[in-house]
Amino acid sequence: MTRLHRLLRPRSIAVLGAGWAENVIEQCRKMGFDGPVWPVHPKRETIGGLKAYPSLADLPELPDATFIGVNRFATVEVVRELAAMGAGGAICFASGWEEAGEAGLQADLVTAAGDMPILGPNCYGVINYLDGALLWPDQHGGQRVERGVALLSQSSNIVINLTMQARALPVAYVACLGNAAQVGLAELAGALLVDERVTALGLYIEGIDDAPAFAALAEAARVAGKGIVAVKSGKTEASRAAAASHTASLAGGGAASSAFLRQCGVAEVASLPALLEVLKVFHTHGPGLGERLCSLSCSGGEAGLVADLADPAGITFPPVPETTRTRLADILGPIVTISNPLDYHTFIWGDGPRTTDVFSTMLSAYDAGIFIIDPPRPDRCDPSSFRPALEAVAAAQAATGRPAFAVASLPENFDEALATDFMARGVVPMMGLDTALEALKAAQVAPGQPGWRPVPALATRETRLLDEAAAKALLAQAGVPVPRAVSASRLADLDTSQLTAPFALKGLGFAHKTEAGAVRLGLAALDGQAEMPGATGYLAEEMVTGVLAEMLLGLRRDPVYGLTLTLGMGGVTAEVLADTATLVWPVTADQIDTALRGLRLWPLLDGYRGRPRPDTAAFIDIALRLGAFMAGDDSIEEIEINPVLLCESGAVAVDALIRRAE
Repeated sequence: MTRLHRLLRPRSIAVLGAGWAENVIEQCRKMGFDGPVWPVHPKRETIGGLKAYPSLADLPELPDATFIGVNRFATVEVVRELAAMGAGGAICFASGWEEAGEAGLQADLVTAAGDMPILGPNCYGVINYLDGALLWPDQHGGQRVERGVALLSQSSNIVINLTMQARALPVAYVACLGNAAQVGLAELAGALLVDERVTALGLYIEGIDDAPAFAALAEAARVAGKGIVAVKSGKTEASRAAAASHTASLAGGGAASSAFLRQCGVAEVASLPALLEVLKVFHTHGPGLGERLCSLSCSGGEAGLVADLADPAGITFPPVPETTRTRLADILGPIVTISNPLDYHTFIWGDGPRTTDVFSTMLSAYDAGIFIIDPPRPDRCDPSSFRPALEAVAAAQAATGRPAFAVASLPENFDEALATDFMARGVVPMMGLDTALEALKAAQVAPGQPGWRPVPALATRETRLLDEAAAKALLAQAGVPVPRAVSASRLADLDTSQLTAPFALKGLGFAHKTEAGAVRLGLAALDGQAEMPGATGYLAEEMVTGVLAEMLLGLRRDPVYGLTLTLGMGGVTAEVLADTATLVWPVTADQIDTALRGLRLWPLLDGYRGRPRPDTAAFIDIALRLGAFMAGDDSIEEIEINPVLLCESGAVAVDALIRRAE
């Protein structure tokens, strides 16, 4: 039991305000809440047909939950009184706090609440469809359920819209965070998931307040067999350092948040329809959908369409195993081409037993199956001829124990009554082929590493850019190979007698040396070289030979996720092609290797057309060394090496940008 138990599962409710209180009373009445609801108003005798009490002190008992529908200044005093009484918690509905320039008022609210939990302020509240308890002042589209998913949003309007869904998703809770002055995302989410009647959690996230706590929540949910899916909006903007490094721009714009969710084992989708469809999968089958999928339809057009849409969704359809192919050919005859996706034609249409045999045979060879079927609209057509195929989907799931998804190519082609019937039988109907594919891919998200937590985020601070000579000294200290080099404050003082030509000559003091004309390569000697305007010093290095690939490697502090690692092809290639990968530290060698293999240009690192393979293991070793180095030294704000030169054996950091706290 959490400290939010009384607020989320109240046995008694108090409501303050006039119009808003009346709305809450009406919603509780409509949902059949069987506990007392006590309006509180100093001047009215009744509100919403219920006796009104002149003050909180006049209530017959301490309320488990209170909806506070008064102005922001009065809200602070009401919260103070409720906390002193020992009430269970409150919804602070009023807006106009820090966001309206009322400096300090929200802090006063938190102080007034003390240990009593409050949601908000600027918060619509909570709907508990399991017990019919609504601290909610508006319409909604839900109904009572015995078990279902929880929807948690940092936007009240978004979650109201989600309750209007007609996709047969059973919703157990709806909850809003508002300004999250006291109770944050992880705490509220955890309190919802601890209810044994909640099967999964859907999140609309604008910001994560405590990344380590969220990671712990995600791990606990997965252990309990409950999946979490999120739509993440308001992606983190690149920091001020974006002007000085590729890493800052590449790791911003949502790359870090997506990496964090993925490493937590949280499914991420881009749309609200996909969020609802993933929740249906999690509600029925739990997290961890297998990756081997098959697709069946009675039309070549549908088979082609699902194949075309699956590729951008990241879904592949493995070939049909030979034994399965033989069995299907026996059932369907020589005209049907056995493949995945499978067009089984209409030869078996209406034949329930043969259809079930085909569906079961195909499904048994895979982790799950997509069955494309668009029943005719029942208000204008007779859908009875589709019943054998629909029943065969359910029968195939029952026979194989594998998830069978009845997927309508258009969302409106699976009416709510039919969808509700299928959900009650444990078969997930999915609305819209493109949405279904996005949802199924998201539902395949792997669990996070046990015990994985990001490093704590640091407060924003002023930093300074080290010159390249100092930066490479730090890299060497971390065990990263760098070229042999000499440096001096004046060009004439560079002594290259102990170095082997050819040389690279660089001017120090520039964030982007190439753009400033401060890099000269392939020099046999430094005699006659002109000064570089604006240089604060000079660096001469031995050039690396036998180079097979240039890579970018960057690590930076993230204000939410602690420390990110970004990798891609070197130079501007990563930005031009948007072909990079971002991870949140800590990571393993296997995770970095997987990220590299996910790059579109990975074939260039994997012996494309017989080319020699660069030493990616050495690159991975550098990434791990720098991650550990930076995690152990809070003064380092950012490290970027662009490029890391990969040879057939070994890798060398030939350019370095490091920011350090003042």
